[in-house]
Amino acid sequence: MTKKHMWILILCCLIPVAALAAVVVFRLPVSSVLLFGLVLLCPISHVVMMALMGRDHASHGHSPAPRASAQARPEGSGR
Repeated sequence: MTKKHMWILILCCLIPVAALAAVVVFRLPVSSVLLFGLVLLCPISHVVMMALMGRDHASHGHSPAPRASAQARPEGSGR
């Protein structure tokens, strides 16, 4: 496990603990915290997904598959 993965693991473990501590210390209603968390879950997951999908595409060495164009089809088979 690399240091980067270890920090991500620690962060993912500490965020729920901090949220639970905030609920207890500040006496926040759990339903409001869960609703707020669910509302934030969608945009945060999209940002993370886009960041992870845009990484290292050039290093894989994959070339895009050639597209079949209308000109490449033999006549009479496009109906």
